[in-house]
Amino acid sequence: MRVAVTRGIPEAGLELLRREADVVVWPEPCPPSREQLIEFAAGADGLLTLLTERIDGELLDALPSVRAVSNMAVGYDNIDVEAATARGVVVCITPDVLTETTADFAFALILAVARKVKLAADSVLRGEWRTWEPMGFLGQDVHGATLGIVGMGRIGQAVARRARGFNMKILYSDQQRRPEIEEELGARFASLEQLLQESDIVTLHVPLTRETRKLIGAEQLRSMKRSAILINTARGGVVDTEALADALESGTIWAAGLDVTDPEPLPADHRLLRLPNVLVTPHIASASEATRAQMSRLAAENLIAALRGEEPPRSLNWEAVRGFAQS
Repeated sequence: MRVAVTRGIPEAGLELLRREADVVVWPEPCPPSREQLIEFAAGADGLLTLLTERIDGELLDALPSVRAVSNMAVGYDNIDVEAATARGVVVCITPDVLTETTADFAFALILAVARKVKLAADSVLRGEWRTWEPMGFLGQDVHGATLGIVGMGRIGQAVARRARGFNMKILYSDQQRRPEIEEELGARFASLEQLLQESDIVTLHVPLTRETRKLIGAEQLRSMKRSAILINTARGGVVDTEALADALESGTIWAAGLDVTDPEPLPADHRLLRLPNVLVTPHIASASEATRAQMSRLAAENLIAALRGEEPPRSLNWEAVRGFAQS
């Protein structure tokens, strides 16, 4: 078997792959272009990809030997699963292993933005710390605030558990009401409109789909409190970037913390990066050593199983393509 890995990943996953296959790893720090990927992965049986690679029918037609794609991510908006299924290509992802780490980081953004941590720390580096200032860097309390969670999946629930420790009131919106979650976490179901109106902090935990693209736009931002904070650790496309920049510039909402953006990365001169009430980080919510190692390991296990014709631990379309995989 031959496997192409589209960027350097933790050794835990590469070690597993090398026991089973000839492995080639894209050597550059930035992802390959479409043309480079086709040349690099020619003849590969499997691809271990990241969210930076667009895997669609055109690419798979150019790489006819590929039988499985394992995405080292919980999201898969970069993969056309329908096109892969039509070509008998197994598609796998790495959920669960990054849930707690991502929830930790969502809460880190909540705290950092609410308490103006970056602004204060930057002032120290500039030599501006003169004395204790009674009116300096006044932020907002997190404890006792109302937290609105958009998307009550694994990560949303993990964020809610953390919020309980801060005695927060928890609202959630989801495709359907989840009574068992309400009882366990003390959360209250609300429409998206109601959640936006009532929440002091809104945190996004939905996948990027046709339905959720630009879910948070100008109208939604106008419905939020002027003191509200928006947190996004999901996908950048869930938020209308320009509408958010307008809202932050005009004071329609108070602040935002973004680990994901649209486009990603933002151009260095983008106006969002010049605003003092925005904290942008480079898509690092799952970036702990242990979690990234687990992600790489699960991505490798998925790929190995699929190429053996066995059911992968976490596949999106195994039942639909198992006949192809086993032939």
